[in-house]
Amino acid sequence: MCLAVPMKLIEKKGKIGVAEISGVKREVRLDFFPEAEIGDYIIIHAGFAIQKLDEKDAEETLLLFKEMLGGVDDE
Repeated sequence: MCLAVPMKLIEKKGKIGVAEISGVKREVRLDFFPEAEIGDYIIIHAGFAIQKLDEKDAEETLLLFKEMLGGVDDE
């Protein structure tokens, strides 16, 4: 099973970016979505940015993930 996760792009250097969610940072590839800009919420799948997501939709999706995990607090 694969899961795509919305993350916020916080760094970008060419086709490599760093995305963050709940304090966890991951290096991501931007080959499929080179127009991603710092501050964008992007959907990450298998280490690649595949789509931009507006902030409201990203927050709703992350809330659903949190609910599925039994309300795990990220603090």
